[in-house]
Amino acid sequence: MSSGPVLLPAPAHISFSGQSIRLEGIKIVWDRKATPLEKKAATRFLGRLEQLHGAATDTGPKTVLHIRTGQDPSYLTVNEREGYRLSVKGQNIRLEADGPAGVIHGFATILQLVHTGPSGRQITEADIQDAPRFSWRGLMIDVSRHFMSLETMERQLDAMELTKLNVLHWHLSDGTGFRIESLRYPKLQQAGAHHQYYTQSQVRSIVQYAADRGIRVVPEIDIPGHTLSLLQAYPELAAQQPVLVTDAAGRACTTSSADGQTTTHCNRRPNLNNAALNPVSPQVIDFAANLYAEIGKLFPDRYIHSGGDEVQDQQWLDNPAIVSYMKANGYKDVPALQAAFTAKIEKALAAQGKIMMGWDEVSEAPIPKDVVVEVWRNAKWTGSATKAGHPVVVSAGYYLDLLYSSANHYAVDPDATRPANLSAADTDRLLHQTLGRLESAFAPDPDMAPLDEAQRKMVLGGEAPLWAEIVSDEMLDARLWPRSAAIAERFWSPATVQDVDDLYRRLPVIMNELEKTGLLAREHTDRMIAELTPSNITPLTILTSVTVPVQNYAMNHLAAPAGDAMLKSPAAIASPDSFSAIEFNALAKRYAAGDRSVVEQLRKSLNIWATNDAAYVQVATSPQLQLAEPVSKQLSQLAVLGLEALEPGGHDRAWHKKAHQLLAVQDLTLIDPTSFAGKDRVIPPSGLLIAIVPGIHTLVQSTR
Repeated sequence: MSSGPVLLPAPAHISFSGQSIRLEGIKIVWDRKATPLEKKAATRFLGRLEQLHGAATDTGPKTVLHIRTGQDPSYLTVNEREGYRLSVKGQNIRLEADGPAGVIHGFATILQLVHTGPSGRQITEADIQDAPRFSWRGLMIDVSRHFMSLETMERQLDAMELTKLNVLHWHLSDGTGFRIESLRYPKLQQAGAHHQYYTQSQVRSIVQYAADRGIRVVPEIDIPGHTLSLLQAYPELAAQQPVLVTDAAGRACTTSSADGQTTTHCNRRPNLNNAALNPVSPQVIDFAANLYAEIGKLFPDRYIHSGGDEVQDQQWLDNPAIVSYMKANGYKDVPALQAAFTAKIEKALAAQGKIMMGWDEVSEAPIPKDVVVEVWRNAKWTGSATKAGHPVVVSAGYYLDLLYSSANHYAVDPDATRPANLSAADTDRLLHQTLGRLESAFAPDPDMAPLDEAQRKMVLGGEAPLWAEIVSDEMLDARLWPRSAAIAERFWSPATVQDVDDLYRRLPVIMNELEKTGLLAREHTDRMIAELTPSNITPLTILTSVTVPVQNYAMNHLAAPAGDAMLKSPAAIASPDSFSAIEFNALAKRYAAGDRSVVEQLRKSLNIWATNDAAYVQVATSPQLQLAEPVSKQLSQLAVLGLEALEPGGHDRAWHKKAHQLLAVQDLTLIDPTSFAGKDRVIPPSGLLIAIVPGIHTLVQSTR
């Protein structure tokens, strides 16, 4: 994929003739009467072609796009036929698909074959045979912790269509908020939604919007843990009394009554995730079954995600009635009790014609083999769940809220016990450098054999979750993309597609296309910069273009005392993928290898960064901006160091000592204190890491 048009995900098989043909208008000819869904897909395709490359002229012949497709009764299921065959030759384009999904995917690929040349629109001649490697290719978007508008959700679905992702896992409830209207239990939105939820009509519109784009929607109502918002509406279902409520300042409060007086006690730092349902109450089972029955009717997909993760033991063990029930029924511990609860929920869902999906904790329950296990902790659970015969969807290694780069996620393969393109030594290095709370999506388990062929067949695919503690509506586009596009390729393309350098060659192009067709990542980022520094946007723009946010939930630690103030900070603007820094670091490698043609480009960038700090200090008038002043100063110092490294001579022992001291400060921030291997590291208060540090290291080393 190092030459030719930029395609992502990379097709399974492709060949180019080396020729491009002029593309004026396109005339679509169907081999049979197109369905309404296919007509809408064609209309979107033609509209996007105009968005990307301008309107067609009437000066030349139209290219004919012949479409031949079959009827797929399994459309929008895990068994749908998504393959397509595409031929572009002369003034003819032929698209053959196995069903509607293949047509939609073929349209997305054609768009990527088109480019604008000196003579106008052109399309590259190609022969493509393509089909996905995995049938389940999803994004999980958390709308509980921060609500995402209908328009924002639609933008993500459009981008998913263009990158061939096909499942939206919609995390609709958690401790912070219950985000879907219930007619049977209206207190859920009245007390638990905090005035932000989707009406049932809006839910139906999103489901239809997704279906038109070949995307299934799987809802998640998370039980028995993560249920504070639900219990604020129906406290009688709680394992612990009293139930927390939140006041206007976001504090957690409990109420108690004595002698006719009500007393409220509030804590500044609540844990909104701990509250759990009472698993031994028949009322809870009936409530859950009724709620799932109502919600399930809004979603035609066979699967409902019931959560099942992170139940805190003390929520149940501190309740004498629950402990007594456990002893009387022989449940030795909380996992055993939860397994029994999970089995009851599964039976209720099965009676409604639904298949349960849950986080990997559910695999410890006596549940039927068709229950889908979503592995979020590590590959050990992929092994155990597939060995037990469960279909698996892997999200370990794809957590976007960890704020790792595209390269980190790209290295993880859904059906492998370690990243496909990393050695065991590299895997161990990544384990010690980047992973904390999630144990390790990368780490091989010494007691676990590689998946055998039967187990690999049980891996349906993967999902990239984005938990939204530190993600607002206006941040969502930039936090999901372009990393979701990189993960989309891992889920779609052959496992042999592993070239990270080529990925980074293509990602900026794809991101530009996604923004031209609807994403607002750049627009929202520019707006956030303008709100923070209205007098001069340049200094903050430069700083955030070559910094990345701290990783591995370090941002959550920084945000804990500041709350939503972190959502309006430089760290909320900086991307986990700094394309400017990636390019600089690559140029530095070329320079170190002897390529002196890149010197002027390196100097130009370094001069910009070296002089930026003086301007940044002038605009840093707010506390959040002032927290980033040390990073701005360090960026300037590193840039000066890089300029000195490009100069001939003068690199004596004193200079190298100074260089080592400057770089050592940055190296201390590469691991954050939340990692078990990083207790001696520090989190910059700004939440920013300087992404050109590897390039500066390279330039300094080249002077020896």
